[in-house]
Amino acid sequence: MQPFCKGRFRARLAETDEDLRAAQRLRYRAFRLGRGRGGDPDGLDAEPLDARCRHLLVETQAGLLAGTCRLLLLPDGGGLAQSYAGQFYDLSPLAGYGGKVLEIGRFCTAAGDPEVLRMAWAALTRIVDGESVGMMSGCSSFDGADPLRHGDALALLASRHLGPPHLRPRKGRAEAVAMRPEPHDGRAALAQMPPLLRTYLAMGGWVGDHAVIDRDLDTLHVFTAVEIAAIPPARARLLRADAA
Repeated sequence: MQPFCKGRFRARLAETDEDLRAAQRLRYRAFRLGRGRGGDPDGLDAEPLDARCRHLLVETQAGLLAGTCRLLLLPDGGGLAQSYAGQFYDLSPLAGYGGKVLEIGRFCTAAGDPEVLRMAWAALTRIVDGESVGMMSGCSSFDGADPLRHGDALALLASRHLGPPHLRPRKGRAEAVAMRPEPHDGRAALAQMPPLLRTYLAMGGWVGDHAVIDRDLDTLHVFTAVEIAAIPPARARLLRADAA
């Protein structure tokens, strides 16, 4: 993807070690300091997987980093076992998926500016189309590892948004929480739902049938997938209009 500008922002891929460190500093503030999980003396959220990934940067015209996410492009579903999600879920049901898979992770912004998210999705749309990606995947995280805090949202997901049975991840070695289609408060469920997950669902995305507790980050997450061909046409037109 070539860098491009829209309005107050510019989107580009990280090119230097300092670009990567800037992304890791923003991730540290979002995922560790913001959740009481600080402690790294360099103030970085760094993982070995970073070296295998591309890193999307959304910057102000003055060069300040406003948003970032990590991108792992895989040739097919067989590579998902080595993805970030593969640490937590048994993704063997997806191993036979023949199209390219783009795992999106560590999606965060410096502030809750909807224009930053819109710019990030415009860039992701360019990448998806440019690389002929067939599926986007990732772990959608709820803030707080206690499943009781997210009970209505998990019940809603189990009732309406489970993926095809033959593609759903199986439980791996991580601490799993079963999701069941129990009675729930729809309004409360939407309020509990992370904004990124709501975006995926609006694009026709689906989730697995269980959540995983991540005690390191104090989050609860669900495996999420969006099959590009299943995105509603009206939504796809809006995304491509933003990306133009």
